Amino acid sequence: MTGSLPALDDVLDRMRVVAIPLHTRFRRQTVRESVVLEGPVGATEFCPFPEYADEEAASWLRATIEFGWTEPPAPLRDEVWVNATLPAVPADAVAEVLSRYDGCRTVKVKVAERGQTLDDDVARVRETRRILGPEGRLRLDANGGWNVDEAEHAIRILEPYDLEYVEQPCATVDELAQVRSRIRDLGIPVAADESVRKASDPLAVARAGAADLLVIKAQPLGGVRRALEIVEAAGLPAVVSSALETSVGIAMGAALAAALPSLEQDCGLATVDLFTGDVVRESLIPRGGRIRVRRPELDHELVERYSASPERAEWWSARVARCHALLAAAA
Repeated sequence: MTGSLPALDDVLDRMRVVAIPLHTRFRRQTVRESVVLEGPVGATEFCPFPEYADEEAASWLRATIEFGWTEPPAPLRDEVWVNATLPAVPADAVAEVLSRYDGCRTVKVKVAERGQTLDDDVARVRETRRILGPEGRLRLDANGGWNVDEAEHAIRILEPYDLEYVEQPCATVDELAQVRSRIRDLGIPVAADESVRKASDPLAVARAGAADLLVIKAQPLGGVRRALEIVEAAGLPAVVSSALETSVGIAMGAALAAALPSLEQDCGLATVDLFTGDVVRESLIPRGGRIRVRRPELDHELVERYSASPERAEWWSARVARCHALLAAAA
């Protein structure tokens, strides 16, 4: 975060809490709560998941303040290719979910969902490949849901569907390194997400040779500038992804993607299509597989429509206050 920390009262006065239903259950959620704010330089967002501790959520608030109170780095591109995100739905629901994404040539398929089996994953991936055709790009995201043996077995079973990469197959850096070694003969890259954004040392995965590329998210990493520093220090290719945000948060991710010196993979910034609504009139959703790099304005009518209950608004205000205190103590 650049500049000084704004006063807590200023932050609280600017914030509004919204609760927007999702089309499909995602990360065990059916409604996404978020704080949106009108900062001095534009709209910004704060939406760490409810189960995250204050110490982790404080990084999200740091990013929120940076984006709302300071201008982002100069963009190197004015649009970003994005992937469709497919939740762990049954195979017969794949086509309906993917139909919401306009022109996306890449699909990230969620696998290793709690309560499901590898057979469920295979059916979902098989149907995705059928719809994409041979030229489409298909990547997996296990969110750390497998152990090493399970990951190797699953990846070998799914390898015939031509995988671009496998994201966070296991939870720990050591496990990622083992999986990467075991599947080296397949030539399938391993990407690290949680091992970067939830780690006390986000560079540990690069030092351990545990990943071929990084999945980076602006809010969890403490802002656009901090994320850029991590990518530069890691020396690995990066793909920018979202944290299930409204278009306001997606704009922060797009600013990060636009500022990366190199951007070879399609980014996971099309997740507004998972929502049944938004807080802006012109949502940042893909057109021809790409989104524009721009900062949308909050629409106060939509913010009001999706306003959370007073009890939830109070809960989020208290959370912001605690996270602000942590940032102030660290300043």
